[in-house]
Amino acid sequence: MDKKRILIVDDEEDILDVLRFRLEANNYEVLSASDGQEGLNKAKSEKPDLIILDLMLPKLDGYKVCRMLKFDESYKSIPIIIFTARAQKKDEEFDMEMGADAYIAKPFEPAILLGKMEELLEKK
Repeated sequence: MDKKRILIVDDEEDILDVLRFRLEANNYEVLSASDGQEGLNKAKSEKPDLIILDLMLPKLDGYKVCRMLKFDESYKSIPIIIFTARAQKKDEEFDMEMGADAYIAKPFEPAILLGKMEELLEKK
C-alpha cells in the first residue's frame, strides 16, 4: 500500500515536529510548510492526499489558503483539516464555510486527529 502524503502547514516548529513524528510513526509521508504562501504552493505542486492547516500563519492566513484551494477545481477534492488554537464554536462554523472538511482544536488528542484523517482519506 502506498503511503498517504500529508501536508502540514503550521508556523510553530514544535507543532510541526510533533505532528511529523506522530504521522510518520503511523506510516504517513509528511510534507511541511511554515507559512501560508509556502503551504499553498506546496499543495499545488505536491497534491497531497490531505492537508492539516493552521489558521494564524505568516504571509497568507489559513482562511485564504483553504478558500483558494477549495474553490479551485484542481484542488478542491483534497481534504483539509483546520488545526487551530481558535476553539470557539463560531470559529469552527466559519472554518467550515471556508470549505474545510474538519476542525481540530489545539491542544489536540493524537487519536482524534488520526481518526479524523483516516475517515477523510477513506472518503477520498
